[in-house]
Amino acid sequence: MEELCGVGATAPLRGDVEEPKQGSVLFLGGNEVKSSAVVKYSSAPPQAAFARLQEKTDLKLPPANWLRESAKLGPAGTTILGNSKKSKPFSSFGMAYDFIDSVGNDVDVVSDSENIKKLLKIPYSKSHVSMAVHRIGRTLLLDELDIQELFMRSSQTGDWTWLKEFYQRLIDQKWQRKKKSKEHWYQKAILSKFLYYSINGDGAAQPVPSTSEQHQEGPVSGDSDEAGRASWPAPFEMPSSLSEDPGASNQGLKNDFVRNILWTFEDIHMLVGSNMPIFGGGRYPAVSLRLRDNNKPINVLTGIDYWLDNLICNVPELVMCFHVNGIVQKYEMIKTEDIPNLENSNFSTKVIKDIAQNILSFLKSNCTKEGHTYWLFKASGSDIVKLYDLTTLCEETEDKYQNPFTMPVAILLYKVACNMMLKKNQNKKHYGTIRTLLLNCLKLLDNGRHPQIIASANYMLSELFQLDEPKKEDSTEFPINGNSDESYSEEEEEMPDSDENGSYSNSSDPPDDNKAVAIIKSVGELSVPEKYKSVHRIRPSCAFPVCHGTEERCRLVLNYVLEGLKSVDSSVKKEGDLPAADPSTPIPLKYEDESTSGGPECLEKQMALFLDKMGSFQKGKHSSQSGMIPGSWQYKMKLQLILKSSKAYYVLSDAAMILQKYGRALRYIKLALQCHDTYCCLCASMLPEVLVFLCQCLTLCGDIQLMLAQNANNRAAYLEEYNYQTKEDQEILHSLHRESSCQVFAWATDLSTDLECQLSISCKCYEAAYEILLFSNLKNRNPEQHVQVLKRMGNIRNEIGVFYMNQAAAVQTERVVSKNVSMTEQQLWRKSFSCFEEGIQNFESIDDATNAALLLCNTGRLMRICAQAHCATEGDFKREFSPEEALYYNKAIDYYLKALRSLGKRDVHPAVWDSVNWELSTTYFTMATLQQDYAPLSRKAQEQIEKEVSEAMMKSLKYCDVDTVSARQPLCQYRAATIHHRLASMYHSCLRNQVGDEHLRKQHRVLADLHYSKAVRLFQLLKDAPCEFLRVQLERVAFAEFQMASQNSSAGKLKTLFGALDIMAKTKTAFQLIRKELVAESEQISKDKSSAENTSPNDSSAGLNKEEVLKLLSIFESRMSFLLLQSIKLLTSTKKKIGGINEEEVVLKRNKHVYSLLLRATANRSVTLLERVEVILNLLEQLTQTSEASNGGIQ
Repeated sequence: MEELCGVGATAPLRGDVEEPKQGSVLFLGGNEVKSSAVVKYSSAPPQAAFARLQEKTDLKLPPANWLRESAKLGPAGTTILGNSKKSKPFSSFGMAYDFIDSVGNDVDVVSDSENIKKLLKIPYSKSHVSMAVHRIGRTLLLDELDIQELFMRSSQTGDWTWLKEFYQRLIDQKWQRKKKSKEHWYQKAILSKFLYYSINGDGAAQPVPSTSEQHQEGPVSGDSDEAGRASWPAPFEMPSSLSEDPGASNQGLKNDFVRNILWTFEDIHMLVGSNMPIFGGGRYPAVSLRLRDNNKPINVLTGIDYWLDNLICNVPELVMCFHVNGIVQKYEMIKTEDIPNLENSNFSTKVIKDIAQNILSFLKSNCTKEGHTYWLFKASGSDIVKLYDLTTLCEETEDKYQNPFTMPVAILLYKVACNMMLKKNQNKKHYGTIRTLLLNCLKLLDNGRHPQIIASANYMLSELFQLDEPKKEDSTEFPINGNSDESYSEEEEEMPDSDENGSYSNSSDPPDDNKAVAIIKSVGELSVPEKYKSVHRIRPSCAFPVCHGTEERCRLVLNYVLEGLKSVDSSVKKEGDLPAADPSTPIPLKYEDESTSGGPECLEKQMALFLDKMGSFQKGKHSSQSGMIPGSWQYKMKLQLILKSSKAYYVLSDAAMILQKYGRALRYIKLALQCHDTYCCLCASMLPEVLVFLCQCLTLCGDIQLMLAQNANNRAAYLEEYNYQTKEDQEILHSLHRESSCQVFAWATDLSTDLECQLSISCKCYEAAYEILLFSNLKNRNPEQHVQVLKRMGNIRNEIGVFYMNQAAAVQTERVVSKNVSMTEQQLWRKSFSCFEEGIQNFESIDDATNAALLLCNTGRLMRICAQAHCATEGDFKREFSPEEALYYNKAIDYYLKALRSLGKRDVHPAVWDSVNWELSTTYFTMATLQQDYAPLSRKAQEQIEKEVSEAMMKSLKYCDVDTVSARQPLCQYRAATIHHRLASMYHSCLRNQVGDEHLRKQHRVLADLHYSKAVRLFQLLKDAPCEFLRVQLERVAFAEFQMASQNSSAGKLKTLFGALDIMAKTKTAFQLIRKELVAESEQISKDKSSAENTSPNDSSAGLNKEEVLKLLSIFESRMSFLLLQSIKLLTSTKKKIGGINEEEVVLKRNKHVYSLLLRATANRSVTLLERVEVILNLLEQLTQTSEASNGGIQ
């Protein structure tokens, strides 16, 4: 746990972040000031009680242990002598690197406690203030900028010449080094000796071994060459190793403080470094020791110093040792809360609080540009405090790299961004902040000097754009305003900051004001409560950019990737050995037509080579043409960047696929695979995620090739899309070709013009993806992808199977003369069957019953095509249904039944279930029809054939669903009606041709009658089959006539006759439909004539076969004429025998009338078809009345 300062427990390691404990609220001098301090890190040992010196001890004499390193004093003993530790310009950066979590987020200020004290004493002190201020997010880093020290060095190194010139020109023309007085060094020396004397215990005279080697310098004067050396860490490795940078400790960026304390003063959170020695003893667990000259009273500045030191370190008591000319006089204990009320050093803690808040507000409002170095300066004896933007001044004079703060700031920006990126639970709302940090970091860096950080920052920028997120509205991906509390902008101009008192002024009274960013006219203003408010509400320009669509997002990613690749490539020295390539010249995307590609056989070889190569990657072969050393930062970074670009191209390809831009999609997937290819050539071992991604790429490539095959008519447009290239893509390809020119995936991404080749490539892509999943044992880890690949393999095999099946059908239709099945057809059947079989296995292996059923259904269709190919062609009079046909039709039936078994029940997939049932019904119906029409009488008996036909027809009926309402229902009804009609015709025919066996005849009569009536009922439901309905009715009439011929009694014959006439009368609906069609047709013809677009009558009525109508009409007229004549004859003879029956007389009279009308109508051959139909309808109308009357009479 962290501890409050002063408790003698071991502190946590640096960088451990724990929740701070709140300190107590202090009530000081009647003014309430809230202060709490939490030690984040301490290298000091547990406090030992201080040694109380005897009176009259002479502090001018050095103790035995003087200036030896002491763990108890830490660096305090030597620091007090003013060596290089005092004026380090980068001390805040050392702390910031160690506590990166606090920077940019929850801490307002990071600084040395000395700097904090100096700022808070500004209104009380006449001494000069010179500090460098840097902004990182909402955190300000404050460092002492020792002008004298730096200007001394500028003459040696030339580092700060521009600042020296600026200082002399605008601030102090007669600058010269001010030397410190002898009195100053005397006071420093006796304080140092006093502290060494105060170390208690036997070890006091002995050197204490230090836990670190950070204080090896002896006491040196302030002009050490190391004083403010502006330097920075050497290039570093990947983000994770930044904090372990070995160069930092030697170069002034190490956190050298004994303690790092998170100090909360009112509402200001500060990370403070302190070296104050703390001792045990007294009534409290911790005290601070001070030495005072008894002749000089304590002034306000000293009082504020003591008070703030104790507050920062949470030390409750101060021990004051008074001396006169170095001789110890007495000790005095003072409580921390009493310090503000000491005689001669009275000050208000409330005022100190106001000063702190005002200074922070002033700095936060004006130090707005992240990455810029600001200089807070107050000249000695002056009341004016000025803030300059040194970065802008430096750029005006020399290049920005002359500012020695540039590199540490850039690294800190980078580290803070890294730290935010590495937090797994980071909300996307911080992405805007991370992006701004990285962009500001990149602004500070020079590609020639810092390629690694630039490459890494660009990679991180590309990582901010999530490529694999689920598709959704782009506007919701990132909050527009980011986290507005922490927003800050690197681009915007500062807003004029002023409160009601006009606190900030840029008015130029003195000549140098126009160079200052902001000015505090009088230090007295800082004591006024809330004089300076941080009114600078920075617009949320660090919000993450809203990408309007996937393409824009991917293009941003590729832009950052390209910048990263350029940085890596520029840092690889072996330029001379590279293959000559000009980044401005496009690297052609190879295009081959089918004549050069060599077809599927060539594809097989390429696939084998590809899989062999993939296998070799597993064994760890790799090489780089550019001479990158495996394991180097360039190597690691380039691998990451290449993989990122591959993913971006994949997403672009996927997006183009959705937009149906298949040429563009193929180009992008080609680029994705080329990136992957280079990755494979460089990579020592393939990570499972990378292999999974490769599977995704190959799967998408397969999808694209399939879509190109299915949309062959747009091939020209796709070719144009495919060959287009952006400059960015060319440059990325150029970077890839530096490492490898291997084209392992060329076979998968060529745009072929041959349909078979495209389908084969698609299939091979899926097979390659499947092989990778198999040999890399990723099948079980990625079950979803495994299922997807198998599903696609099943689908493409179905597509190829259908392609070969259609080709076989086309060959079959062209084959007219030859009666034998050609070898080409048989090969196509075999290929098609093989594809369907493999596809079925794929679907069955993932329990996809529906798709397996569809493929079984297609196999059934293939069997039917085989059956059709085997039908004899010598001429229909010799034609018989062959055994080969029967074999293939039965095979087809087996596959359809398997498909139904695969589905199990209709609920699984109603549409597929209905489709399979329909195909099965069709197969039975076709087989029965062929057996009926081309009876194999040479092989089977008539009875056997009739039995088989009857069975097949009944099975066809079983699978023909006439009741379910669907788009197919009318077809099913028509099919069922046709089956009943055919069966009725067959039994009718049997009845005519059979002699003997009366029982069988009776059975056939009943069956014929039953099927005729069912056929009529179904045809009546259909509104588009009047001819079929008429034919069935005419057959029924013929059936009645046949029955009448075998009847002897007049009454029986008459009854049958009236039954036949009744059937005739019921055809009225059919004739009404025919009339409707003919009327519509004649209207259409007259309409066409009026618009001068004459169309032949045959074209206008597609639904009506006129020849068929004429034929049926002629038969109908003759049968009607015959029936009417027979009825007249029978009615006349019965009338003679039994005398008049009124009803029969009426019937006879009407029949005669109808008969005469019919004879007249048939005699007139000049009438049109429509007129003849009208006559028939008129006759049927009259006959209906006759029939009703006759039925009444007979009954």
